[in-house]
Amino acid sequence: MAIVQPFKAVRATRDKVTLVSSKSYEVYSSEMLNAKLAFNPYTFLHVINPGYKYQKQDIAEEQRFKLVHNRYLEFKDDGIFKKDLVASFYIYQKITDTKSFCGIISRTSVDDYHNNIIKKHEGTLQERELLFENYLKNTGFNIEPVLLTYPDNNVINSIIKKYQTKRAEYEFSTTDKDKHLLWVVDNENDIQKITNAFSEISTLYIADGHHRSTSACLLAKNLAKENPEHTGKENYNFFMSYLLPESQLSIYEFNRFIKDLNGLTPEEFLIELDTFFRIENRGQELYRPKEKHQFSMYLNGQFYALHLRISRYEFTDALSKLDAQILYLTVLKPILGINNIRNASKILYSQDKSDGLELKTKVDNGGFKVSFGMLPTSINELKEIVDADMLMPPKTTYIEPKLRSALTIYEF
Repeated sequence: MAIVQPFKAVRATRDKVTLVSSKSYEVYSSEMLNAKLAFNPYTFLHVINPGYKYQKQDIAEEQRFKLVHNRYLEFKDDGIFKKDLVASFYIYQKITDTKSFCGIISRTSVDDYHNNIIKKHEGTLQERELLFENYLKNTGFNIEPVLLTYPDNNVINSIIKKYQTKRAEYEFSTTDKDKHLLWVVDNENDIQKITNAFSEISTLYIADGHHRSTSACLLAKNLAKENPEHTGKENYNFFMSYLLPESQLSIYEFNRFIKDLNGLTPEEFLIELDTFFRIENRGQELYRPKEKHQFSMYLNGQFYALHLRISRYEFTDALSKLDAQILYLTVLKPILGINNIRNASKILYSQDKSDGLELKTKVDNGGFKVSFGMLPTSINELKEIVDADMLMPPKTTYIEPKLRSALTIYEF
């Protein structure tokens, strides 16, 4: 069923991996990025920010991508990277102060994506798809795997546990106090066991990396057209993935912050809410929902608990049961006039894993009129919606682990 294969990764040498690998480029502020580039000659950020070498940041897209490819070749020429001689799986473990994640880095099939064996739960933006497809085509590599999840499997778990008893190829800690370990699985018997175990799994779910997977599929389609000897076995017919058992996945919620009340006073807004919600004023008490279909709200200096009136709301399918969708259908669209929930001019999404105080501080600081919080989406809710061929609203889930860039590199 699911096609999961080993591949020959390009990897940093053991002595340099802690200096080479990085967080995703997008998480760094300009100050942090410049500091990394100035003081670490081995960071992969030099590759994906090639203008730093010439003190030039405003480089055209096509030219920048070609420079990225050139910097990558320089890292290989300098011996910072080596390509494995044997196609392998890579067991990667990330240990934080609260949780441990351990899964398998492999290559997965574009055909599985098209055949709905690899399923997505979010829509993608065409502009970003085309941008990243152009990036992949010009650079010839990918450094960030798509995060896929699958039902826990005893065979796969036993192989992972066997390797965890051995010395890891990589073992290092980062300044955020996370620990990273990587084992290379190049034993033919173990490779076959892993391949066979995944072939018996009917569905893989994309947890994070929807644009990466869609762009990889677009690249495969275009390169196949350009290749008169296309066989379907070329590297571009696959994309790098990190497969994690669903029991280890961590899913968090996004808070919603609204910039205006659509012409209503706070009192008028509360009256409108009363149609679908039983409302409790919690004053200054920091309220967080305890059950599904309950929401926290901060308005005009007060916390409120909102309990959905089940008798006034109709559950028609899996998506209609999702709290993010309920909030959209009962509040954001009909009362606050937000028809397009991607419209950044009226709504902000923010992930907050702390105690929820962000709901208060962002509103009190004057940038927003009201904020909403809810419980995280469960993996079962996600799967139910996806299996019904539906997509969740944007910014419904914030999923961990977030992976290091350039631990393993997949070349096309």
